[in-house]
Amino acid sequence: MKEKNEDQEQNEFRHEDHPADHQHEHNHEKSMKHDHNGHGGHSHANNDVPMGMAGHDHHRMMIRDFRKRFWVSTLISIPILIFSPMLQEFFGYDWLLPGNQWWLFGLSSIVYFWGGWPFLKGFVNELKTRSPGMMTLIAMAISVAYFYSSATVFGLEGEDFFWELATLIDIMLLGHWLEMKSVLGASKALQLLVSMMPSEAHRVKGDEVEDVKLEELEKDDMILIKPGEKVPADAVIVEGESYLNESMLTGESKPVKKGMDQKVIGGSINGNGSLRAKVEHTGKDSYLNKVIKMVEEAQKTKSRMQSLSDRAAKWLTYIALTVGFGTLAVWLILGFPFVYALERMVTVMVIACPHALGLAIPLVVAISTAISAQNGLLIRNRTAFEESRKISALLFDKTGTLTKGDFGVTRIESVNDKFSKDEILRLASALEQSSEHPIAVGIIKKVKEGKVAIPKPENFNAITGKGVEANVEGKKVKVVSPGYLRDEKINIPEDAFSDAAETVVFVVIDGKLAGYISLADEIRPESAEAIKIFKKNNIKVLMATGDNDKTAKAVSDKLGLDGYYAEVLPHQKVEIVKELQNKGEFVAMTGDGVNDAPALAQANVGIAVGSGTDVAAETADIILVNSNPQDIAHLILFGKATYRKMIQNLIWATGYNAFAIPLAAGVLYSSGFVLGPAVGAVFMSLSTIIVAINAQLLKGKMKKSSENK
Repeated sequence: MKEKNEDQEQNEFRHEDHPADHQHEHNHEKSMKHDHNGHGGHSHANNDVPMGMAGHDHHRMMIRDFRKRFWVSTLISIPILIFSPMLQEFFGYDWLLPGNQWWLFGLSSIVYFWGGWPFLKGFVNELKTRSPGMMTLIAMAISVAYFYSSATVFGLEGEDFFWELATLIDIMLLGHWLEMKSVLGASKALQLLVSMMPSEAHRVKGDEVEDVKLEELEKDDMILIKPGEKVPADAVIVEGESYLNESMLTGESKPVKKGMDQKVIGGSINGNGSLRAKVEHTGKDSYLNKVIKMVEEAQKTKSRMQSLSDRAAKWLTYIALTVGFGTLAVWLILGFPFVYALERMVTVMVIACPHALGLAIPLVVAISTAISAQNGLLIRNRTAFEESRKISALLFDKTGTLTKGDFGVTRIESVNDKFSKDEILRLASALEQSSEHPIAVGIIKKVKEGKVAIPKPENFNAITGKGVEANVEGKKVKVVSPGYLRDEKINIPEDAFSDAAETVVFVVIDGKLAGYISLADEIRPESAEAIKIFKKNNIKVLMATGDNDKTAKAVSDKLGLDGYYAEVLPHQKVEIVKELQNKGEFVAMTGDGVNDAPALAQANVGIAVGSGTDVAAETADIILVNSNPQDIAHLILFGKATYRKMIQNLIWATGYNAFAIPLAAGVLYSSGFVLGPAVGAVFMSLSTIIVAINAQLLKGKMKKSSENK
């Protein structure tokens, strides 16, 4: 793995030193996946580091911290609001306590120093990195309000802003808490990848077999791989044969038969055969660890995203500082008293930090993620969701995405009136019930779906390379390949091979062809309609799969894709994504396996199907709960609706500043109008209410998008 550079070390130091300092995560949601993985350590070879967990727990701790500060500060703010002279005058009541101003000062000090602590620390951090943003703006506003208000308690003429200070901190804490919850994506991808490996291996020494820890394995060690176990290392088979499930590593939909001198991949699952193999690669040189490294590198390269709200906050900071101090200077130059000039500046500063901007994005995110979840979309990365509207090319993995991921029965046909389709399937299942061959597994699965009793075979026999035979209920039944029919001069029905992606077995009963069963990794019924929707929206649809070219072409032709890539390895999927990106495409990758993880991380938007591995889901930005390709259409439409609502909220949140700040500064003073603090506060509250209501309207927009898809 790459060594951490100085910037990375500083970034991790900042997270540890400032547990509530959220601005870097606020700016870079995608970076969280990498940064938090980094907290767990960079040494993966021994598979003994709980990668990702330290950062994941750290992020949860930060959420709890913001939540606690929000609720405590809000409770303290209630008496501040009730006993604020400005609010009492505005609402026309009089409930002043003995020493009222001192009570307000004490309570507000708690809210400022304890509730506002994350923003004060964030402000210092932004100064260190010379990147002023939301933290600077918040810290500046609450500090000016607090120290000016405190000065009025100790004798300075003017009205205090304690209630404004308290509500500002409360709403900013709420906004950051909501936002952090919505981007809880501290990725566990690397940890989940490593968890695919077993913790121990059976090492063979002479006639003895010993169980050793995985990290003790060395190149050229001999290992025993028992039926049903995970392969502990990349190795070459020296004895035995078996079917190995490599679907989550290579994308191959069917278990692959492996024998003498063939390679097995660490992390794949052995079938029904016992294998002895010679270790070829371990630790950092293994196939799985190379996938881990690619995931990490891809996550690094796409962690530079900056949100609109941060850019708005940055510019608003510059404007507020300029206008605020400019206001103070102008009024002093005009000969007005310092106290009056200071009040003008404070009013400008407080108004310049909009409550609404703190909620403009998080509220929309909270609503859109909740509604998306109800429609089969789990949003893990906010930035990717916002940018899904830009998708111009969709790259699908085939297995488990466009197809169901199971090698199942697609057709059953009878060519003999004596035997129905159900009878052909039932008799064939008698021969296949003890086999681990993928064809047998598919046939048995089909029988079990129909809850049919499987008859018992007698005199079972394997026809080498061509099928199996047995006596079933007094009949001589054979389940055989097309080659057997050709050898026996039995005519093959013309319509037996309707799809190049299908595997066909024939059922012969008492020497006569009774029918045939076709099996394939069945295409999802929703896929064809989904492809039409994407093309209607001018989105290119491509497929990259580990399957062979024959199968890939059949699926591509059947669905009418714009192109396909067959027999693709994980690093090649990443290259395909990069190639499309270099051509100017905004790429979304959809997949379900470990082999898809690097490409999911590299793509502009990574989409995992829910039926896939946890690895794919943790690497992806968005998860399709129902594994329905049509849900991606929802994603794009929801992304557009969410983005529009965010823009509207940002306009509302900042637009009132363009109106209120000049009035607070006193541009209409010659006409006899100056915006007072109380009226300015009403404007700010009104802006917040409008933003909140506008965010709620997103529900209707997204529902309409879903219905009109």
